Amino acid sequence: MRHNPRHATDDEQVVRQVIAENPWAMLASQHDGSLVASHYPVLLDQQADGLALLTHVGRPDDRLHGLGESEVLVVFQGAHGYVSPSWYVPGTSPAPTWNFTAVHCWGTPQVLDADENLLVLASLTEHFEQHVDEPMWLDQEAARPLARGTVGLRIPVDRFTAKVKLSQDKDPVSVQNVIDRLREPGPYRQEQVAADMERVRAAGIGYPPAK
Repeated sequence: MRHNPRHATDDEQVVRQVIAENPWAMLASQHDGSLVASHYPVLLDQQADGLALLTHVGRPDDRLHGLGESEVLVVFQGAHGYVSPSWYVPGTSPAPTWNFTAVHCWGTPQVLDADENLLVLASLTEHFEQHVDEPMWLDQEAARPLARGTVGLRIPVDRFTAKVKLSQDKDPVSVQNVIDRLREPGPYRQEQVAADMERVRAAGIGYPPAK
């Protein structure tokens, strides 16, 4: 990601929140001279002392990525949306932009054994089924044959970069205008981006210190 100190954060809690709210991630690696990218649901490992991720891949993605041999990049994309300069106070800026939140995590995957993989699959199922009217929990024994087509992964995060770019460089009136426009019905409506803007404004993330 393009470096911009105002929009960057090294706050692990911000990173955890982005991951928890946006669990559909891209896993990218370079293996055998080729760039490889896959998309899978990813959860935080709540039992880890530090920041770590839990996921699985379907075979043969494990071989395509060379998982366990080298570092991978896991990308989480938060809510995002177009911002028109016409929404700013007149004379502020002529440049259109895009508001977004994103997290990049690097780490070397640990390939899990069959029993550990089943536990990860059960955790993923529980996480996403919990709000269904009639949830279907994973029967680990019944799922064992199906699980053979997957590979469970635990990825300790060695380092991360996070960017929260939500109009923090604009004046208060322009920021509120952007929030209001993102909530209006139409092609630019992005309610979650507006909510994220309000959240970072209240927390002061990326905003200059109050004078």
